[in-house]
Amino acid sequence: MDNEGFKQVEYSIPESPGVYRYFDKNEALLYVGKAKNLRKRVSQYFLEQRSPNRIRLMVRLIHRIEFTVVDTEHDALLLENVLIKKLQPRYNIRLKDDKTYPFLVLRNEHFPRLEVTRKVQKDGARYFGPYTSPPAMYTLLELVRRLYPLRTCALLLSPSNIKKAGYRPCLEYQLGNCKAPCAGLQNEEEYRELTEAVHQLLKGNLGGLIKSLRVQLQEAVKRLAFEEAHRIKEQVEMLEKYQARSTVVSTKIHDLDAYALARHRDRAVVNHLHVLNGAVVRSYNLEFRLALEDEEDSSRLMAQAMLEIAERYRHEPREIVCNVLPDSPPFPGVRARIPASGDPKKLVDLSLKNAFFCLQETLKTPDQRQNATRSDRLLLQVQKDLQLKEVPSLMECFDNSHFQGSQTVSSCVVFRNGRPSKRDYRLFNQRDSAGIDDFASMHEVITRRYSRILAEGGELPGLVVIDGGKGQLSAAREAMTALGLGDVPLIGIAKRLEALFRPGDPHPLMLDKKSPTLRLLQQMRDEAHRFGLNHHRRRRSKSNTASELVNLPGVGPVTVRKLLEAFGSAEQVYLADTEALALVVGPSMASKILAAIKGSQEGPKA
Repeated sequence: MDNEGFKQVEYSIPESPGVYRYFDKNEALLYVGKAKNLRKRVSQYFLEQRSPNRIRLMVRLIHRIEFTVVDTEHDALLLENVLIKKLQPRYNIRLKDDKTYPFLVLRNEHFPRLEVTRKVQKDGARYFGPYTSPPAMYTLLELVRRLYPLRTCALLLSPSNIKKAGYRPCLEYQLGNCKAPCAGLQNEEEYRELTEAVHQLLKGNLGGLIKSLRVQLQEAVKRLAFEEAHRIKEQVEMLEKYQARSTVVSTKIHDLDAYALARHRDRAVVNHLHVLNGAVVRSYNLEFRLALEDEEDSSRLMAQAMLEIAERYRHEPREIVCNVLPDSPPFPGVRARIPASGDPKKLVDLSLKNAFFCLQETLKTPDQRQNATRSDRLLLQVQKDLQLKEVPSLMECFDNSHFQGSQTVSSCVVFRNGRPSKRDYRLFNQRDSAGIDDFASMHEVITRRYSRILAEGGELPGLVVIDGGKGQLSAAREAMTALGLGDVPLIGIAKRLEALFRPGDPHPLMLDKKSPTLRLLQQMRDEAHRFGLNHHRRRRSKSNTASELVNLPGVGPVTVRKLLEAFGSAEQVYLADTEALALVVGPSMASKILAAIKGSQEGPKA
């Protein structure tokens, strides 16, 4: 592959952490590498002019580039290590020794110890890691030992040995680093609470621990035990700085296959991750091109993909997790499931991430990839972040405006393919709800909008955005459910903290402030607010100018309505001649209006 060939595929490579693989024309693997930014790293091979001869030779042999996206640079390093050892690429340094990244292990024994090891065994112990940076691991080990006084000695502390040997507390006890279970000064129940807290910390489940420590901190402050409070405060700060472990290597998973399906229009991609002995050893994307007139069922696509991948690699899964269940069990005795949490859920999310990136690549022909539209990538990111079943090509956002509880106006803005479609914007003057009642106003506008779409056979949105919190969202959900549209995705965006609320979920979804999904939702909300506010101002202005006509002698409300319907504003009425006015209100009334206008000392307000 030369520089020109690379430029055709450059923009299909994501700017994300991951692992890249180079293949020659015979599909032989040449090289496996890791990157914090895949596109920048791969482009260096083709655009760098001063590469060593060995690299230039390899680049000339590259025929195809394959990549696997992961969540962090740390995960990329781990996955690269696994793939090099398993696949032994021609141009990689050979990793022939058994040395691997270190783990932390809680031994399966009375009063378990926390130690460092490089060998994972099926001995009932609990392993955590691997850690790509030994200094960072030892820092974590020191943190754990400062937080929780676990023993470090290798004594066999069975109940009978403790009674028989008569151990005496050592220097670690004097320093406060151990509570001397060897001397019977700490029972197993108390020690088990410590090891369970360590287990939760090393798993990354820090929320409960931090909450418990904060309660202890408040109690210490109330007792005026400021030294203890300072120590607990330091523990909380250390825990908050600690990050959870890797996704691509897990000691709890031994043989598992993860599948994820992503669809957009007439394209679909199924990504497959195979996990063996706790590590991702294979990633593969299977692409589908659907006939435009054929609405392929996602469950059938998933079953077909599972069989196709199993045949390609001559591999029959033992355990399957996925984001879409197959319509029929593809393998006898093996049940597929959609995981709700834990390591399997993380692997399905990682698989879906890879499927999305591959789908983005298939959305355009090779000649068009460099100019791939922002909207396609943006909508795929929205689908992923909000966990939608389909890409939301059509989205609508609603907002309410009022003036001191009167003249309530609701606005609906429409976005197609991530861009405003102003010709589809709609405004609603509230009929049923009165006063300041945002919930009733939202219920009314949702009912009016979608009852009309259903009656006219219009297109339903892939996502409905509500400007407001849980109350407005609940009112909108009630209206949608009453219309039989309970399956239409609905989300609320609150102005405070920019939190996203979903029906039935008590916890808000907090996206990164720089997230393209959040920015799009903010744009929709701001556009709905601007559109509704402008109309509200025009309506109030029209009401004010109407009052000017009412003040003219001999002109009543019925005549004002006729004049405004005919001329559009009070200013145009003032500018009209006798003939134009006579056509609307008759010659007699036209003469009275002109006489009143001439006698008025104030002109019309614009």
